[in-house]
Amino acid sequence: MHKHTVVNPFDLSPIGEVLFAPWADIDAYLDIATKLHKERANWLPAYQRIEVLDQLAGLMKAQEAELAFLIANEGGKPLVDARIEVARAIDGVKLCIKALGENKGQQIPMDLTQAGAGRLAFSVREPIGPVVAISAFNHPLNLIVHQVAPAIACGCPVLVKPAGDTPLSCLKFVELVYEAGLPQEWCRFVPCENDVATQMVTDPRVAFFSFIGSGRVGWMLRSKLAPGTRCALEHGGVAPVIVDETADIASMIPALVKGGFYHSGQVCVSVQKVFAPRSIADDIASQIAEQAENLIVGNAIEELTDCGPLIRPAEVERVSNWVEEAKQSGAQTITGGTRLGDTTYAPTVLLNPAQDTTISRQEIFGPVVCVYGYEQMNEAIKQANALPFAFQASVFTQNLKVATKCIHELEAAAVMVNDHTAFRVDWMPFAGHQTSGYGVGGIDYTLHDMTQEKLAVIKL
Repeated sequence: MHKHTVVNPFDLSPIGEVLFAPWADIDAYLDIATKLHKERANWLPAYQRIEVLDQLAGLMKAQEAELAFLIANEGGKPLVDARIEVARAIDGVKLCIKALGENKGQQIPMDLTQAGAGRLAFSVREPIGPVVAISAFNHPLNLIVHQVAPAIACGCPVLVKPAGDTPLSCLKFVELVYEAGLPQEWCRFVPCENDVATQMVTDPRVAFFSFIGSGRVGWMLRSKLAPGTRCALEHGGVAPVIVDETADIASMIPALVKGGFYHSGQVCVSVQKVFAPRSIADDIASQIAEQAENLIVGNAIEELTDCGPLIRPAEVERVSNWVEEAKQSGAQTITGGTRLGDTTYAPTVLLNPAQDTTISRQEIFGPVVCVYGYEQMNEAIKQANALPFAFQASVFTQNLKVATKCIHELEAAAVMVNDHTAFRVDWMPFAGHQTSGYGVGGIDYTLHDMTQEKLAVIKL
């Protein structure tokens, strides 16, 4: 084993360390997980799992402030938003209890033909088996809850690898899981090197693989899964927003600012591309910029910070390069467009970047909102649908016909009407289509995926 140092992404000061698990440990954990699942006498009854989750929610509630500070300190999410993440994570644990009671089989009618007559049939849902979860840095507690708590709820042994930049929130969560009464063999914390993670994910003992992170890594790992391993992947998108002439601009601008610059744009459904009628695009860009200029950029652990650092200095370099390319290709910088330091980038608004620039064709994952003027709405929808991403989108309008047109025609897993693209509650389906993901997230949906249906047919 070797130690991995965790740093505050704003000043890069060390804040903790974790031990990377070697393959020998993970191999043993998978053997134990397989034995737990195969031998049904080992299964924990639902009431015990519910007791664990109930205790877990209480323990998290009692340590809300500590958990929020940890999120801010290791992940760079401002305290005001980190506190919201903790509240959502606690609610997510409680949602697992509710979802467990609703995750059930059904009676199957058998006498629909003569061949089936004289039989009684029903299905039950059983845990699928060992789960491996790999998570992302940007919501280092709530994403872990979405991947691990459903496994605990339905009775699957789970191994969880957090993002290398943000393992401390996951470690704390797993410690609280043990304190809540779950035996350690049912939930393992396994930070590790990437090659070891690949070996773990692709092992034939894994029944279900949950991944949140980059499309490049997620699709690569899916291509290497052992036969029989099921999976869910959550990647990113470009979050297009369609604005029409009837939009309530006064209420729209704060929503776009929040959706675009929340967590410095490091959100998979962060507002990235705003398509507005050409006659008002300049004004909309200016109003977004005016509010963006008032955002305080700094260390996320400071109370007044609105936008924290990017997760690594290399990300600041990447965002800076993309913005410079867009500017060189004719984009107008309305505000920002500059580094504020090695770890921070100014909230930026660009007007009319060229469609062939990187910033128009890839997920920015940084504090940049691009505004594009259009002549016809069909043109805007065509541009919004032009990339191989399809996650969440939105439309701002007071016109029902326009709203229904966008709901119908935008290639997205969800379309928000008069709200920003980053809206989410934890019980709704949350899914990327096309290259943005595979399967459906959300507590209820993940718990369902981690179980499988078994049919019983009784001859009367």
